[in-house]
Amino acid sequence: MTYQREFTKCLRVAMVGIGSHAYRNLLPTLTFLPVKLVAVCNHSNRELAEKTAAQYGCHSYQSTAEMYAKESLDAVFINVAPEAHAQLVKEALAAGLHVFVEKPVAMNANEIRSILTVRGDKVVVVGYKKIFMPAMQKALEICQTEKYGKLESILAVYPMKMPADGQKILVERKRTDWLNNGCHALSVLLAAGGPVESVISLQGRLYNGANIIKFKNGVIGNFHLASGPQPLEDYHFYAAKWHLQIENTTKVILQRGIPSVYGKTTSFLTPGDETGAVVWEAQNCKATLENKAVFVQGVYQEMMYFCDCIINGTKPKLGSLEFALELEKVTEALMLSEGREIKLSTE
Repeated sequence: MTYQREFTKCLRVAMVGIGSHAYRNLLPTLTFLPVKLVAVCNHSNRELAEKTAAQYGCHSYQSTAEMYAKESLDAVFINVAPEAHAQLVKEALAAGLHVFVEKPVAMNANEIRSILTVRGDKVVVVGYKKIFMPAMQKALEICQTEKYGKLESILAVYPMKMPADGQKILVERKRTDWLNNGCHALSVLLAAGGPVESVISLQGRLYNGANIIKFKNGVIGNFHLASGPQPLEDYHFYAAKWHLQIENTTKVILQRGIPSVYGKTTSFLTPGDETGAVVWEAQNCKATLENKAVFVQGVYQEMMYFCDCIINGTKPKLGSLEFALELEKVTEALMLSEGREIKLSTE
């Protein structure tokens, strides 16, 4: 870990949108990134912008256009209402800046396509933090290694309801919890499963149920729409000879199976350490970094990935606009499914 004050090269950045999420998560994470915060911008609240700028020793603005004209910037972090994301991203790209934008990047797939047409050679990363969290990176490592064998199915459990009248919502660009937070579970499913062939949404009268995703490689995903108290989410990855679970984002359990003969084996503990379960869990006994929410939930990792792509001149793969478009196409198809299988377009 390198702290901000220890980096020899820092990007000059601004933050657009300094509400609760930015103040609790994004701004504090800058402490660990190769950046210098030059300015903050908040369109609706001058006092909030000025107070935040004073705290972080930077300039404050209410106009992004003015900020881009007056400041010398390399990149911008955008975190406002999703209705404004697409336009703000395109404005920043037109100003020659690299862009990190919180999820959801836009209100529909067409808006993402419009960003792609003007991206050019700039780095754009979307904040799908769940695919960056350490637990998910471990899951992807297991899924992609030849040692354990091919992934066959995925279960994502997340508290969510399907919105009624999906067609009307899409036409009216209405923001819903499905748009805001359904992408958490969907991003995990797509990161592990790959390109999608088709989807089916099966809903009950209370708009609960299951969303089935058929991936082109034969893997089946199930986004189970759950209700109830914490823990809020649970992920399972299944294969012929192993099963991995991400529990509450802080615990990873890899079940590798126990050799046995039905009716003959007398112990569930076999010799050696090549079978049975392996458990990784956050250390909560120390004031350390790996148990802090911004590290456990992938906030640091997604923001650092963005900075690394800029500094190293590499195109993002995780959280790319292409990934965001695929995810949004799945999101929209599930909203329109109502029990029908919908094949995803290839455009």
